[in-house]
Amino acid sequence: MFSKLWSSIPLHAPDLPWPELTAEDWRTYAILAAFPLLLALEASFARREGRPRDYRQSYLANCGLLLLNDLLLSLFSVSSLWLVAESYSEDGLLSGISNPWLQAVLAFVLLDLVLYFWHRINHNVDWLWMFHKVHHSDRVMNATTAFRLHFVEVFMTVAVKALFIVAMGVKASVVMANEAIITLFVMFHHANLAFPGERWLGRLAIVPYLHRVHHSVKREEHDHTYGAVFSWWDRLFGTLAEVEPAELGLKHVPGQNLLQLVHFGFRPPPAPSPQSLHSRISEAAYFRAEKRGFAPGHEYRDWLEAEREIKGCELRP
Repeated sequence: MFSKLWSSIPLHAPDLPWPELTAEDWRTYAILAAFPLLLALEASFARREGRPRDYRQSYLANCGLLLLNDLLLSLFSVSSLWLVAESYSEDGLLSGISNPWLQAVLAFVLLDLVLYFWHRINHNVDWLWMFHKVHHSDRVMNATTAFRLHFVEVFMTVAVKALFIVAMGVKASVVMANEAIITLFVMFHHANLAFPGERWLGRLAIVPYLHRVHHSVKREEHDHTYGAVFSWWDRLFGTLAEVEPAELGLKHVPGQNLLQLVHFGFRPPPAPSPQSLHSRISEAAYFRAEKRGFAPGHEYRDWLEAEREIKGCELRP
């Protein structure tokens, strides 16, 4: 991505034609344009305060992952969504739509729906969460958190997008626009911002105040708000949460550098000890019974619900 940037800029003759840009090139320009703007806005309109040390660590690790993932995608030649679209745009479910604007809008909305479900699956399938938890390990949220992604997850996401392009028959120009727009939205809703009209805009799109709960340290909070662009998918499927999290990141996971994050993605969560698990379930079942004034007849249900909740939390760091 970034390796193509300098080679695409005409340096000698001002009348040279513009170079052909791929989806990755458009994404590069979108990132370079949005980064300084969002960082400046974060400095002036920050929603949450944090230790400068945590932010420095976050910026360095997240930007390092962005560059590493770009390098690996280039080496393995798996990021050519533009080439996939060039080869398969004449076939697919949307290829029969004659109106190009309608086709482009449908492609964008359907891609956002696919990304919603892909994100949700990453939270509910343990071996996918193993890689996705890298994204959730940031102890502070900022625009660079959007790129805190393990390279295995990046490869799989590219594969999902490629399958979508083939199935829908998305044109290359639409792929370029989609990549740029979605990248900007993801950077935006990870930004540490608060602004007037945010809740009004949140009725349509995922904004920072909606996405912050997704990075909560509590699993019952971070298993919500999966959308990339539109908030209506979360509203439709009942996964929207409008809660200000008390703490961000993952339990017992300190700030990490680039190499530690790569290793962290390959490390499965530790198995809980049976004795500790039993005591936690007992305590949770007790509190459930206490809320009802210890009314009889609910003991077994209390235990099952407490067991399901505690085991789910234990599987997540």
